[in-house]
Amino acid sequence: MIRRFLYILYIGMFFPMVALGQINTDRVMTIGKNALYFEDYVLSIQYFNQVIGVKPYLAEPYFYRGLAKMNLDDYQGAEADCSEALERNPFVVNAYQVRGISRIRQQNYQGAIEDYRKALEMDPENISLWHNLALCRMHEEQYAQARADLDTLIRISPRYTDAYLMRTEVSLKQKDTLQAMADADKAIEMDRYNPDTWSSRGMLFLQREKYKDAEADLTEAIRLSVRNAGVYINRALARYHQNNLRGAMSDYDLALDVDRNNFIGHYNRGLLRAQVGDDNRAIEDFDFVLKMEPDNLMARFNRGLLRDRTGDYPGAIEDYSAVLKEYPNFLAGYQYRAQARRKVGDLKGADADEFKVLKAQIESQNGKKKQTASTDKTRKKSDKNVENYRKIVVADNESEEDRYKTDYRGRVQDKNVTILPQPMFALSYYERPEEVKRQVNYYKGIDDLNARGALPHRLLITNNEASLSEEQVKQHFASIDEQTAAIVKEPNNVLHYYARALDFYLVQDFDNALKDLDDAIRCDSTFYPAYFSRALIYYKQLEYRKRDRKYELETVDNKDLQVRSYDYNKVREDLDRVIELAPDFVYAYYNRANILAVMKDYRAALVDYNKAIELDPRFSDAYFNRGLTNIFLGNNRQGIQDLSKAGELGIFSAYNIIKRFTAVEEK
Repeated sequence: MIRRFLYILYIGMFFPMVALGQINTDRVMTIGKNALYFEDYVLSIQYFNQVIGVKPYLAEPYFYRGLAKMNLDDYQGAEADCSEALERNPFVVNAYQVRGISRIRQQNYQGAIEDYRKALEMDPENISLWHNLALCRMHEEQYAQARADLDTLIRISPRYTDAYLMRTEVSLKQKDTLQAMADADKAIEMDRYNPDTWSSRGMLFLQREKYKDAEADLTEAIRLSVRNAGVYINRALARYHQNNLRGAMSDYDLALDVDRNNFIGHYNRGLLRAQVGDDNRAIEDFDFVLKMEPDNLMARFNRGLLRDRTGDYPGAIEDYSAVLKEYPNFLAGYQYRAQARRKVGDLKGADADEFKVLKAQIESQNGKKKQTASTDKTRKKSDKNVENYRKIVVADNESEEDRYKTDYRGRVQDKNVTILPQPMFALSYYERPEEVKRQVNYYKGIDDLNARGALPHRLLITNNEASLSEEQVKQHFASIDEQTAAIVKEPNNVLHYYARALDFYLVQDFDNALKDLDDAIRCDSTFYPAYFSRALIYYKQLEYRKRDRKYELETVDNKDLQVRSYDYNKVREDLDRVIELAPDFVYAYYNRANILAVMKDYRAALVDYNKAIELDPRFSDAYFNRGLTNIFLGNNRQGIQDLSKAGELGIFSAYNIIKRFTAVEEK
């Protein structure tokens, strides 16, 4: 099929520019657009956020932020930002275009059609708008309208090759193979050095079962673009249909050189290696397939056949049995397993399998059973009919993934991340540096404490704590001695106990830290930082106990030390007290929400996340965790909205999670 791609105009000159009143916002916008151009999407969003914060009435930063989000596969967020831009300026053609693409990615093709039609009213000769409109029509199976749109596009730009390629596909859908071939020929005539034109006509020949012509066209496409695994896969199919098994295997080798994880390449090469007797290397291919898809039972059965042929009868029986467990009426499986069982001396098992086959054959003669395998030489990858296990696989559709070198640059949503909530906040002296600074964690009470110089170091509010260096560890051990001397002189000074508690905490001495925090609270029962720190240390102790096997086995006073939900009540009680003493301390609500989520009280957790966001509408960690909580409760749409906001505010892993759950919803 033709390569399907959507056009976006990134160049700033096509966006109606608004004169910015202050030079600083003008500069921030320029830096943001530079970051966008160099595919540093996460960083660019931070700059556009700054402009929006200062001048929320401008359309431009919303548009560019939407463009950045779209490149991160946050299509819901991109659509929302483009809508904001259009609300401020309804004459921005590119905003309709980007919103249209975002809607396409959410399978809202009709919404995208409306956007493109609106944009074409303002820019009726925009090639990319006609291109995307025609694609949407094709997705909606509106082939007559798609043909009319493509006819218009060809009149506007008669040398636009992709219009002919798209019309080729429309003609095929309308069963007009003559017009399809005419358009494919025209595309090659106009652009002989474009591999897509040759690949498109080659696929057309494949569909028409003209395999020699297909091979010739695909060979030319390969000559013009040697790093496309899909073209090698397609030429292998053309060669296979001509019984050129060695040539097909060579193409699969080349495809796997380009894309070593290509499923179809490994599966089909395994089948062909088996056909030419290269059994051991065929097993390697099916091992790879099963590593990628452990539940692929057709690959499992083929590997069983190969193990059988190479003398690994127990392995073959294991594979046959796994398939028969899922397909209990698969007669070929019983036949092969019976043979393998006889070879290992399991005569009783072999007799049982043979009886199953004999019974089925009698029923078939009486018209009760019918053969379910098709006569085609190929099958779709999605075909789960085990009777087709010997058939070459062809793709249901074509897709490729982009790969980038860093976590922050490029398509960060393709980075594999573990889905975990954002961690608890702590009061500490240290935090790890971040390439993308998400937010400044501030609370006036803590700032006042720092201004007084009451503690040895400046106190930070962070959930990104840093490990201490060897020198810092030495400093804190020395500080413990200093604070001990101070406590001797002033035994009722809450700050001395709190300072020493922080020292103990930083050197991982939690028990002594808790004792000092208890004493600090005894000295001043209104000193909320002590409750906040004590809650965090209690929580960390519980998390440690959950992960340490010895606590699952030891008992004290016949009581199991396994961590249970009620153990977190102590943490929650301290956070309740913090909120009572400092009702605007947003991090206490956030931490309590995390604890409630651990206790599986998800709806109460949502209440606290809501309060945290009410107090600080830019609290990215709260949006992230509220998003995960909503998804856990089945509120996927609300969850994705929250994750989109978290990504916008700097938590880049949110985009990976959005991508995963969007893919799940599409399935």
